[in-house]
Amino acid sequence: MDLFLTLAFLFFIGSVCGWVLELFFRRFISAANPERKWINPGFCTGPYLPLYGSGLCILFLIAELEDFDWIADPRWEKVVLFVSMAVCMTLIEYIAGILMIRVAKVRLWDYTGEWGNIQGIICPKFSFFWAVLGAAYYFLIHPHILNALRWLAQNLAFSFVIGMFYGVFIIDMCHSLNLLAKLKKFAEENEVVIRYENLKAHLRQVQEQNAQKYRFFSPFRSQRALAEHLQERLELARENWRQELQLRPEHVFVRREALHGKKK
Repeated sequence: MDLFLTLAFLFFIGSVCGWVLELFFRRFISAANPERKWINPGFCTGPYLPLYGSGLCILFLIAELEDFDWIADPRWEKVVLFVSMAVCMTLIEYIAGILMIRVAKVRLWDYTGEWGNIQGIICPKFSFFWAVLGAAYYFLIHPHILNALRWLAQNLAFSFVIGMFYGVFIIDMCHSLNLLAKLKKFAEENEVVIRYENLKAHLRQVQEQNAQKYRFFSPFRSQRALAEHLQERLELARENWRQELQLRPEHVFVRREALHGKKK
């Protein structure tokens, strides 16, 4: 199986497994979810996170470098390998986060409260977790990758499942990008950056208060227009800004000056 098909398979597995990992992390561990509710992570509708899919492809490529024996001591080789994995994953996380903020005017996650964070996008704590995940991948998954690929080549039915995944994934991406375009337009008109996860939490709260059915895979569906929800939360945020109060975590917006320092 050539490299392209291998990476396509890994992207599929990584995206789905990453979604499951984030789902349970946000449900049982994340401090951003004190009510311990199930939250559909990421900006896509379906059960996949492209960031993890891309990350698994990178981990595979880095692990393959071990065959070159570029460090004599195997122990230090493993240390450098895991550090490289953490650095690459952190870099991917930073690039994805900064692009979403600068281009789409949307913040998908926020590490502002974490020690040593950079622009609230990356921080040492989660870089360490990336190193742990890299080690887990190396010891538990990578040795079985080739066997999994051989199994895939011999089971065309599962290959069909992967094809279906990419078909649904492309449609989902188009839908999600259309939603991001609407959020970007609102954010640019009001000179704010939208906190994506907090916006979903707000919509869920409104639906629960109004005894409406909450749709786990369609959190933005509501009886009211999305623009109305955005305007409502923006007015509340502006009132807090006028009073010079610090934004609480549940707020949906953040002023652009907060990302780059106050303007003179």
